[in-house]
Amino acid sequence: MKSRFLAGVAGLALVAGTAQAQELIYAPGDGDFNWSSYEAFAAANDFTGETVNVFGPWRGDDQQLAENFLAYFEAATGASVNYSSSESYEQQIVIDTEAGSPPNIAILPQPGLIQNLVSKGFVEPLGDDVQSWINENYAAGPSWVSLGTYSGPDSTDRLYAFPFKIDVKSLVWYSPENFEDAGYEVPETMEELKALNDQIVADGGTPWCIGLGSGGATGWPATDWVEDMMLRTQPPEVYDQWVRNEIPFDDPRVVAAIEEFGAFARNDAYVAGGAAALASTDFRDSPKGLFASPPQCYMHRQASFIPTFFPEGTEMGLDADFFYFPAYAEKDLGSPVLGAGTLVFITKDSPASRGLIEFLKTPIAHEVWMAQSGFLTPHQGVNTELYGDATLRKMGEILLNATTFRFDASDLMHPGVGQGSFWTGMVDYSGGKDAATVAAEIQRSWDAVK
Repeated sequence: MKSRFLAGVAGLALVAGTAQAQELIYAPGDGDFNWSSYEAFAAANDFTGETVNVFGPWRGDDQQLAENFLAYFEAATGASVNYSSSESYEQQIVIDTEAGSPPNIAILPQPGLIQNLVSKGFVEPLGDDVQSWINENYAAGPSWVSLGTYSGPDSTDRLYAFPFKIDVKSLVWYSPENFEDAGYEVPETMEELKALNDQIVADGGTPWCIGLGSGGATGWPATDWVEDMMLRTQPPEVYDQWVRNEIPFDDPRVVAAIEEFGAFARNDAYVAGGAAALASTDFRDSPKGLFASPPQCYMHRQASFIPTFFPEGTEMGLDADFFYFPAYAEKDLGSPVLGAGTLVFITKDSPASRGLIEFLKTPIAHEVWMAQSGFLTPHQGVNTELYGDATLRKMGEILLNATTFRFDASDLMHPGVGQGSFWTGMVDYSGGKDAATVAAEIQRSWDAVK
């Protein structure tokens, strides 16, 4: 994910834990969890004596949360789960699989890396039954099947990965108090959002705070904007063709999406500090204008992690809130959501490994993490009231209402483009360069790495 720039790759030090050594964080039968799904799974699965080695990206607090949910699989089946991670987990999983010593289960947030492992024969297909289940039980099911589908060593597309623990990016942050004071209502369509832009300017305010600065990764926030605009102006199939470069980066539809971003970001009246300040404004500092008095801006489009950089003491729901970055009513493209997340796949097959994938189908596997923190799911069978706070619950509802989900495009593109020329091209565009010229330059960089 783009947020990886926040943590540098440092060595191969592993951290490990055994979920079995801890008690269940919620006692079976307590609360409004779907305990029947737990009981049914336990009755149908006995893996006593088996060990499942799981390797994933979660460390620190996230590792504890992961082990909390894995403990239910252990308790239900009698299996032992050994979870481990590494600060350089992307490199480590490649080393382990190529050395013939993979974990049973691997978890990654990089679909491109999963495709590389699949193409080398290091990943086991999950089967048509899992594909059918995702299609029927996840909101926007075909989107999630598509995300977990990769081309195998025989060039046949199959489901290899199970999406689990999702991040949402199609969000606009605002101050409810500022909206109330100014008499503004949350827009429900892109048409209403654009009308709100003009109303704020007419009232003497500035609609947006936007910052593209991020050190060596400067420009990435603009790629999220463009990706959201692609999903709001084109069918998801066109988005997929763009990601795979089956249509060129300077296709008129892509250029138009860049210009949709420019309609917000290159209008000096719309952006705090003017368009010239975008590249020099650090993305972590840019939302602070929401909380100035008087407000320097009224809205900030950014992913679910951005409250980390809000002023200390900011109370969600009171001082800050968010709404879904809306779609055009007139284009009839549904409610697309841009995001990211982790995918679970089998790198060393065993009955218990298959059992763990089956466990991910159960509502309880999602609910026990939902009830803590940092977890979102498109599973339609969960009790959304169990989300740990109102912010997560609201994001979860956005996922459940999505008609299309697409993974962050720049993370799916060739790294030289997605984490290179696309970033720098958006800086050039925000600085005044023509969209078609920028897009053609990005395409030339893609041609050079093919």
